[in-house]
Amino acid sequence: MRLERLESDDPRDLLRALRGAVLGSGPAIAVGSAGELPTQVPPGTAVVLTTSGSTGVPKSVALSRSALTASAMATAARIGEGQWLLPLSGGYIAGVQVMVRALVSGREPAIVAGKFTAEAFTHAASGMRSFAEGMPVATYTSLVPAQLQTLVDAGEQDPRVARALASFHTILVGGQRLADPLRERAIALGAHPVRTYGSTETSGGCVYDGVPLDGTTVRLVDGELWINGPSLADGYLGDPARTADTFVTDAEGLRWYRTGDAGSLEGRVVSVTGRIDNVIISGGVNVSLDRVEAVVQQLIDDAVVVGVPHERWGETPVIVTAVGGDLEAARAAVEREIGKPARPDRILRVAELPRLASGKPDRRAIRALAAG
Repeated sequence: MRLERLESDDPRDLLRALRGAVLGSGPAIAVGSAGELPTQVPPGTAVVLTTSGSTGVPKSVALSRSALTASAMATAARIGEGQWLLPLSGGYIAGVQVMVRALVSGREPAIVAGKFTAEAFTHAASGMRSFAEGMPVATYTSLVPAQLQTLVDAGEQDPRVARALASFHTILVGGQRLADPLRERAIALGAHPVRTYGSTETSGGCVYDGVPLDGTTVRLVDGELWINGPSLADGYLGDPARTADTFVTDAEGLRWYRTGDAGSLEGRVVSVTGRIDNVIISGGVNVSLDRVEAVVQQLIDDAVVVGVPHERWGETPVIVTAVGGDLEAARAAVEREIGKPARPDRILRVAELPRLASGKPDRRAIRALAAG
């Protein structure tokens, strides 16, 4: 099958290309910051999405038509069908999947054009009024926490933004952890946020509010979350070694994706505690920065915790935020929840948190700021 690179940043061009790649006989498309890629890919491939994430090296994930549509149909089975609003970059799986869900449902998505703002979102949401058989069609959207933060901050001051948030049947929130205080503020405005967990390798979110979508199975292997299901990627294009290490087949012939995330399972309910490799050694003690960040975010909105060198302790957590906060309160909360070695050393206040195009924090850039 032929692979064509999508050069345009216009989400409408991506939608047209996806229509052929996913629903038709069109060529597969390469999306994202791709380098050198082959011109031919295995039959059934729809999208090759190249991403380096916030900490890793570039990887080109090959996603089949069947995987993308299985994810879209499982989402519809869980939350319902309707019209989707795209406020995300099409260069990441969350944006691609919003469009695939729209294509599978047979309804054109609404699009937030240009820079994401509360005003642009509200304007786009206000135009999503359609009916089927005399009944209003439910509306859905997908956000990253930073976008939800922008909307909640504005909605608490502007009733129009609050009404726009509340108008959606479901708002999927993923890309990074959604802090409880922000979730509760959104709910207080009438919004219906759902935490999602997944990755490009799972065609986007495959666990909603801790419960896997139909067809998806999650298990724990040596503290690492493994995922099986029809939405798994075929692997990494041109990197068979990484593919073999990340996608493994068990004795029963089931194929699993090793997420690299630590977590726990209680029945079918999945809890994610953070990246296995996002750990520093502070004073000889292993400290999960994800756990520290989860505690800090209960007190400081939109805070990121990174590890930086420390003359005495080797490494220590540092809080980076654009809003400031109470360091002593944060240290006390972290000590109470995790222990003394995990206490943040300081708060670094910046004018604006560096972010990737997906809206996720750019942790490499943030770590460089903190270390500098």
